[in-house]
Amino acid sequence: MSELEELERRIRKLSPEDLAKFRAWFAEFDHALWDRQLASDAQTGKLDRVVNEALADYKAGKAKKI
Repeated sequence: MSELEELERRIRKLSPEDLAKFRAWFAEFDHALWDRQLASDAQTGKLDRVVNEALADYKAGKAKKI
């Protein structure tokens, strides 16, 4: 059995309370990973093209208030 399969098996056995705690913990964990990746991508210039396109659209009046 793979490590992932073992985790899935153990998660299925959690009580509703522990599952809720795990879900909250995992959401926070996942968001932190995403934040670090986004920060890294921004720092290395991977988002420059998207940012420049968005700014150009805004300056061209293509943006609308939400």
